[in-house]
Amino acid sequence: MLFPIKKYPGVPDLNLNTITLDPFQIGDIDIVPIQVWHMKMPVLGFRFGKFTYVTDANRIDAEEKEKIRGSEVFVVNVLRKQAHVSHFSLGEAIELVNGLNIPTVYFTHISHQLGLHQTIETELPKNIHLAYDGLSLDIGV
Repeated sequence: MLFPIKKYPGVPDLNLNTITLDPFQIGDIDIVPIQVWHMKMPVLGFRFGKFTYVTDANRIDAEEKEKIRGSEVFVVNVLRKQAHVSHFSLGEAIELVNGLNIPTVYFTHISHQLGLHQTIETELPKNIHLAYDGLSLDIGV
């Protein structure tokens, strides 16, 4: 238990910080929270310099999209080709990133229902790729 009334020996001490929509720093890294929607539940994505990461979303309001615009790398969730109640479909995500003009995009949070990696990669625009286990990105922060 992380929050017991009587602390058990060996349980880590936690220093909790509340994240709002206000930008903040960790060390020398500027972090911009981005509110996105997982159906009706607001969740946060984050921008770190020119890198933006959003998962578990199916909608991003126009004001929050502006926080993403100008990113060089964008990682966003795509569950499958068919519409889903709380995640972007392949078509919705492609439309989103095309509207933001991001030069390099990776889709993550992928279901087996999307299809085979090699097949889907051939269907994507040249700047969009499927993320995979072991993928390493240099985001310059």
